[in-house]
Amino acid sequence: MNWKFWNKKTTPKKTNKKKKSATREWVDAIVFAVIAATLIRTFFIEAYVIPTPSMERSLLVGDFLFVSKVNYGARTPMTPIAFPFAHHTMPITGTKAYWDGWELPYYRLPGFSSIKRGDVVVFNYPADTINNRPVDKRENYIKRCQGISGDTLSVVDGQVYVNRKAAANPPGEQMEYKYTLTDSLNATANDDLKITLYPQHTYHAMTAASAAILQKYSNVKDFAPDIAPKGASEAVFPRSSTTVLDPNLAIRVLDNHWNADNFGPIIIPKKGWTVKLDSTNFAIYERAIEVYEHNKMEIKGADLYINGVKTLSYTFKMNYYWMMGDNRHDSEDSRYWGFVPEDHIVGKALFVWMSWDDDASFFHKIRWSRLFMGIH
Repeated sequence: MNWKFWNKKTTPKKTNKKKKSATREWVDAIVFAVIAATLIRTFFIEAYVIPTPSMERSLLVGDFLFVSKVNYGARTPMTPIAFPFAHHTMPITGTKAYWDGWELPYYRLPGFSSIKRGDVVVFNYPADTINNRPVDKRENYIKRCQGISGDTLSVVDGQVYVNRKAAANPPGEQMEYKYTLTDSLNATANDDLKITLYPQHTYHAMTAASAAILQKYSNVKDFAPDIAPKGASEAVFPRSSTTVLDPNLAIRVLDNHWNADNFGPIIIPKKGWTVKLDSTNFAIYERAIEVYEHNKMEIKGADLYINGVKTLSYTFKMNYYWMMGDNRHDSEDSRYWGFVPEDHIVGKALFVWMSWDDDASFFHKIRWSRLFMGIH
């Protein structure tokens, strides 16, 4: 910037300044680039790649996407001392890429909007507690928000209901269907209909549109969605526990016979909501109260104590969300590990900027039709 306009008479004479060496200029440029990129990734936008099929066929394995940090408000670093561009593990040594000796409290900058039902959201995996990582260094997951704080959500025969109304199904939602073949399909049928095959199984995954076409084939018989019936128990949220409480608080085990296709109803906690804890919901909210909101829960005889205070109710300090994959039968999501706290939210998925198919031939590796595709 030219500062000559500023009181030319009082400006001291320029002295001969030593020119930077080429090495120094490179170091300065690299340091600036690292700082700038870190700020952009932390507060504005970050690139991710889809590693698993849990969002098919909305998002495919090999999709590279940009995720906005500003839509919901950027989360300030909770573990500020970390190696640039590494999430939680160094790529070569396998050691920690951060120092957890100094952790900051959760804070989020103002955003453009709140999380809405149907948004595709990146978040830190809430159940990633095996390695005892800080919240912002837990694994990154991507799912679709099916319920926001305060909603009552249930799944009935594979259909999600929110506040007793059927939720809009994602355009790329994929489910498993059972059928038998009296004769082999056309060689290109599976590729044309984009059917995910499971060898040695009688069920395969596809969208509802593909299912509507396939079931009309003359050599396809006994076609039906592979839906777990009501009452068929599955290891879904909340996980069973064997601790028995006083009859007034009842029992921590929920013998609800829920499964991935028939689940709930369940109320998603909202900041400021006070819930009365009883036999029907203690197991549902126990983890949120104790793990996510850092309270000490104790059962002494017939009584429940939270932070040393005898109580049968609790007021939540954060908003929570219910996330599910679009590939409903091949997704580990809230049906298996519960709520996503607001301090785990990373950002909103915006668009696919590159898509790479590892299984395709060399000249078809890039999925050209998906480049710069918006995410809905």
